[in-house]
Amino acid sequence: MIKPFRALRPAPGRAAEVLAPPYDVLSSSEARERAKGKPWSFLHVSKAEIDLDPAIDPYAPAVYAKSAANLKRTIEAGMLVRDAKPGYYVYRLTWRGHVETGLAAVASLADYAGNRIRRHEHTTPAKEDDRVRQIEAVNAQTGPVMLGYPTAPQIDAVLGRAAAASPEFDVTADDGVRHQLWVVADDATVATLTREVDSLPALYIADGHHRSAAAARVAAARTGQGSHSYFLAVLFPQNEMTILDYNRVLRDLHGHAPEAVLAQLRERYSVAASDQAVRPASPNETGMFLDGRWYRMTLRADRAAEAAQSADPIDHLPITLVTRNIIEPVFGITDPRTDKRIDFVGGGRGLGELERLVSSGQMAVAFALYPTQMTDLMAVADAGKIMPPKSTWFEPKLADGAVSHVLDRGDGA
Repeated sequence: MIKPFRALRPAPGRAAEVLAPPYDVLSSSEARERAKGKPWSFLHVSKAEIDLDPAIDPYAPAVYAKSAANLKRTIEAGMLVRDAKPGYYVYRLTWRGHVETGLAAVASLADYAGNRIRRHEHTTPAKEDDRVRQIEAVNAQTGPVMLGYPTAPQIDAVLGRAAAASPEFDVTADDGVRHQLWVVADDATVATLTREVDSLPALYIADGHHRSAAAARVAAARTGQGSHSYFLAVLFPQNEMTILDYNRVLRDLHGHAPEAVLAQLRERYSVAASDQAVRPASPNETGMFLDGRWYRMTLRADRAAEAAQSADPIDHLPITLVTRNIIEPVFGITDPRTDKRIDFVGGGRGLGELERLVSSGQMAVAFALYPTQMTDLMAVADAGKIMPPKSTWFEPKLADGAVSHVLDRGDGA
């Protein structure tokens, strides 16, 4: 399912100047601000519109051409170098005291097509098209897909031993995330990791559905076997991965007064006012900020039991419980993909952001959800199902620029 590859990565001592947040977590204006005074930030490659007229369409052909020119410039300046020998890379993320140790590799698009590397989200054509154009322009995959692997102590142990050495780089980004990388080039260790990963029943896409789908489209347009037959990924043990809550805010109360909303909710939940922000402790709990105060809501036992007994893993998800018991029946929102009355707030912004949005009048009510669990995500993917939109928010994020996968024209990975 995976192969070693010759990574394009920061030259010794240069990682702090190169590493950047993923392309899809910053707006163009935010990226432009982040890259000020940082000529070698990978944002110049991943969001090259920051080097063009601010009015430009970020999907314009000139943007992709600028990406290619900026990558070439960075390589020519010696800021990025490519390993001579294929290998694996141990990539460790540390954030708020939590440590995740993963394996950077290239993953098989044949196994992706055959559902051994499993998906749980739909993609949107515009975002896929963007990544296809980016890959083709720079002839490389520069944003890794985050994969989860089932419990595998043997793999964990190999990664742990490799990470006992001095890292190639050790950088703490301005968002507080520490990024460390080690090279694994020993033939025996490479063979062990390849064999152990191949013995797993499946891998699971956690973050990066558009990147993997785009890689598949690029490969389909090319002939023969080669590095284009694989996509850049970092594999993490599922028990180390962190999914934050992905919360909901609504712009209006669907014509109801706050008291009427509470009355309807009490038909399905026990509702108790709280003098502090409510972070749910289980899938059956939901926090609500309405009319200047927080409420802790616990799904009534009969409704909770009905969901728990379902054979469909979608029915067990916290977002499904909130959607079916609150969002749809009380507020009349049946398609969160298209309804402009609902918006989504990633858990990294904290519960204070929910309170701020409602108190400012931008939103009418906010709901704090219990986070989706990796075991739930895997169950959904195993069943061939698709998660509801905006179900997972993974933190910390992998950096762009740490490792890139150059698409050679026929000499493998």
